[in-house]
This record gives sequence, C-alpha cells and structure tokens, in this order.
Amino acid sequence: MRILLVEDDPQIGQSLVRALKDAQCSVDWARTGDLARSAIDDGSYSAILLDLGLPDIDGLEILKWLRTKHDETPLLIITARDDVDTRIDGLDFGADDYVIKPFEARELLARIRAVIRRKSGSASSTMTHGKATLDINLRQLNYDGHAEALSAREYALVLALLERPGAILSRAQLEERLYGWGEEVESNAVDAIIYGIRRKFGSTLVRNVRGLGWTIPGT
Repeated sequence: MRILLVEDDPQIGQSLVRALKDAQCSVDWARTGDLARSAIDDGSYSAILLDLGLPDIDGLEILKWLRTKHDETPLLIITARDDVDTRIDGLDFGADDYVIKPFEARELLARIRAVIRRKSGSASSTMTHGKATLDINLRQLNYDGHAEALSAREYALVLALLERPGAILSRAQLEERLYGWGEEVESNAVDAIIYGIRRKFGSTLVRNVRGLGWTIPGT
C-alpha cells in the first residue's frame, strides 16, 4: 500500500520511511504542508500520516482542508502535542487516530491497518468482496476456498481494488498505488502483477474491463 508521510523532522522521517518500507509499503515523504497538499491532490494513498508541527502550515489546517474537500483517506495524526484540547480538535476535525510521539513503529503499523479496516467497513483484519477475502495482517488472500500469500506488489494491487469494491481502476490509478515518488514505473508492471495473481488464483479473480481497467467481481 502507498502511504503519504507528512513530517518535517529528518530523523523521525527517515526512521518512519525505513519502517514503512520494511513493511513493504510505498512511501511519499512530504516535509512541508504545501508539498503535502500537492501530493494529496496528485496522488492516491491508502493512508496519510500527518505531523502537526510543520514549518509552513499547521497540520490541523491540512486536516480541515482535506476533509472539507470530502477526501476520506484514512489519516493518523503523529505528533508530540499531547494536550487534551489538541487531541479533541484533531479527532473532531476528522482524524481517524491520534498517535503521540514517541511511539513504536510496530504499533503505528498496527494502527494504520486498523484505520484502513474501519474505513473499508470491517472491524476484523479481513476485507471481503464476492469470493475474495484479504487478510490485512497476514497479507494472505483467500479466493473461492484457495488461500495464498501475496507479494508486496500483489498485496498493494488487491488492496486497492478491495478498498473500492466493484469499482474499475485504470492502469494509472493502480500505478499510483503501487509506486511512490522516485520509484520508476516498470513497463507493463500492472499486467505482470495481475498475471502473477491469476497464476495463483485463476483468471476470474481480477477482471479486465476493456478500455477502462480492472476490477474484482462481486460474484
């Protein structure tokens, strides 16, 4: 999955980028509020990690701007501000979680998985559409009774499709979810990943809608 990290502290940012990449996430790291807003307008993310103490724009203003434009991307505030009023404001303005620094990377990753599950309407660690069930914790897909582990790219692609059940995602939309800034988009990458998924689960799991993109059928 693709994560937007909004953090101006170099040491914290580098540490989080390493932890997220170790967890097989693609990461875009914005160090200012202006860059964060441009990234949100241009990209598609599974989740946003937002520091409040940015050098140009207060993080709460970015949060309010995001929700005002009806962007429902899961967002976790990560901050050293631990006063009750700021925590209340963050949650009331639309944050899905509020994590106080310092924190363990493992806990943050668990919280990311939790808010993604809640946004998809599931309280458990699984997302289901039709015959497909994705275990977010194990990165394992069960399709029509057959279960296998997914590679990082396969997981990101299936997650993108299951986050919008029934929707048809174009090649460009899927590439946005598979690659972060500075990562070269490999030629025919989406086709190669879908080919790998179909080798594991058969040709009916991911359906191509000619000229439009791909979807996971509901039946």
